[in-house]
Amino acid sequence: MSFEILLVLIIIAVAFILFSTEVFPVDVSALIILGILLLTGMLSIEDGLSGFSNPAVITIACLFIISFTIQKEGILEYIISALTKLIEKQRIIGFVVYLFVISIASAVMNNTAIVAIFIPVTIRLANRFNISPSKVLIPLSYAAILGGTLTLIGTSTNLLVNSILIRETAQSAIGMFEFTQFGLIYLVVGLLYIFTVLPRLIPDRTAVAGITDNYKIGDYLTEVQIDEDSPLVGDTCLARGINKNYDVTVLNILRDKKLITQNIRNIVLQKDDILFVRGSVDGLMRMKEIEKINLLTDVKLSEKELEKDDNILVEGILTERSRLVGRSLLSANFRRKFGAFVLAIRREGVTLRDKLSHLRLRAFDTLLIYGPTDRIRSIAESNNFIIIGELDVALKKHRFWWLSIMVLSVAVILAALDIMPIVLGAIIGVIVLLAFDVLKPMEAYRAVSWQVIILLAAIIPLGHVIHSSGTANWIGDSLFNLMNFFPADLRPFVMVSLIYLITTILTEISSNAATAILMTPIALSIAAKLGLDPRPFVFAICFAASASFITPIGYQTNLMVYGPGGYKYSDYVKVGLPLAIILWIVATLLIPVFWPFKSI
Repeated sequence: MSFEILLVLIIIAVAFILFSTEVFPVDVSALIILGILLLTGMLSIEDGLSGFSNPAVITIACLFIISFTIQKEGILEYIISALTKLIEKQRIIGFVVYLFVISIASAVMNNTAIVAIFIPVTIRLANRFNISPSKVLIPLSYAAILGGTLTLIGTSTNLLVNSILIRETAQSAIGMFEFTQFGLIYLVVGLLYIFTVLPRLIPDRTAVAGITDNYKIGDYLTEVQIDEDSPLVGDTCLARGINKNYDVTVLNILRDKKLITQNIRNIVLQKDDILFVRGSVDGLMRMKEIEKINLLTDVKLSEKELEKDDNILVEGILTERSRLVGRSLLSANFRRKFGAFVLAIRREGVTLRDKLSHLRLRAFDTLLIYGPTDRIRSIAESNNFIIIGELDVALKKHRFWWLSIMVLSVAVILAALDIMPIVLGAIIGVIVLLAFDVLKPMEAYRAVSWQVIILLAAIIPLGHVIHSSGTANWIGDSLFNLMNFFPADLRPFVMVSLIYLITTILTEISSNAATAILMTPIALSIAAKLGLDPRPFVFAICFAASASFITPIGYQTNLMVYGPGGYKYSDYVKVGLPLAIILWIVATLLIPVFWPFKSI
């Protein structure tokens, strides 16, 4: 082993530690790795910046924009609403069709956008049929993941692997629908598992109805009444420092049978005002003693009691593109900007209730939000949150509402027929949407998940270093030596199985993009040593890198349903591990059938 290979292995280890521990955001971690490669001289500046002009990265950015436009028009919600009639007549068949349609949509659209659209719809259906949302949200995520394996553009890892294959070999590009035949088997096996085994393994983590029950905040929401000798009389909540001193939030004021919901902090309080408050027991006790208020201890506010005079209680999932990510509610001035209150935050299975205003928000945190209907609607339209609640399902028709579907379809068809590369079709599609004013320029910028784009662009050069430094050959030799224990005719089959398994494990603990970039040069090296067509090994990486079912952090869609489903980390292991093993066996047996081992 040369010093250069040792250095690359150390950098790879550092990369996986950074990605798995999330000490920094994933895009920052990728930039750190890129900086190390540049500073050590392992990359020229030109090669280091090549990821930003990579066709796969540009394609993914354009697909983000096109997917956003389809989402904006409400096309998918409109289509799926028709399925509710089928579900009402035939529940099992209806849900099968429902998840299958979501899978097909994920084959041509960003599956994060798909899950964002259908989390509210899925919860609404679950409540309608008296099913716990926890029973249906992991299946939603898994269906979207499986659907992404059907086409070249179904997931970013497919596009990345394809770009490495083209750059490092003389192989032809992977076809748009070259995944589809095996992908359909992969999908059917996954859906069979989802509908037969999975319901037996997932517990009822969330109540069918009653958000306050799910967040267990009954003891934190109550009513207090102001005494005549209270220091609050003639003063305001802001001046008395109610939130600052007691960590108590006043949600509404009831005065003379009229509910005051606006500008609460600046309302001059009067004797006998009843305050609807949220706070810890300790905070309320201190407030009672100092501010001389009466706790109406027999009253614990429920969701129904809170939702008065056009006030509603909803859950909102913080999107990865939100400007609130990395900021606290206090620094973002959430209460004044949005005119609503955050009562609790659910993060990775834990409900947080104390000192919420100082907590730094993370992507896919689920916030329990309370406020007037019009304010909640403005929050939903701000693109900061996915609001879970009743939605108006209708096409947002205007003159060219159909154009987004048209440009995506044309781009996919032209790429499938080898008439136009998908990157060119995607770029032209975005230009057409902008030219016809279906999409505003600022909407296009906001539609792109820049964290994903920076991650991909910064980590792609690592794959080039793994190949050019000889590290891929060294790792390939080590794996190849393990094959000596098997007969020569079985070695290719064992290697495909081993590559799939290693990729699956690395994907669960790190970024699927980083895993694909690491494993693809190694697979190409092994194929060359065996003297075989690299396609079976490359497709093993594509399917395994997308098959993240065992942890909530392995794939964004799993993390998105974590909060709304009220899941625990162990739920993913219990449900996802059997599915991952089943698909590993299926891939080991069938990938060589669809992509036979051919000598080169």
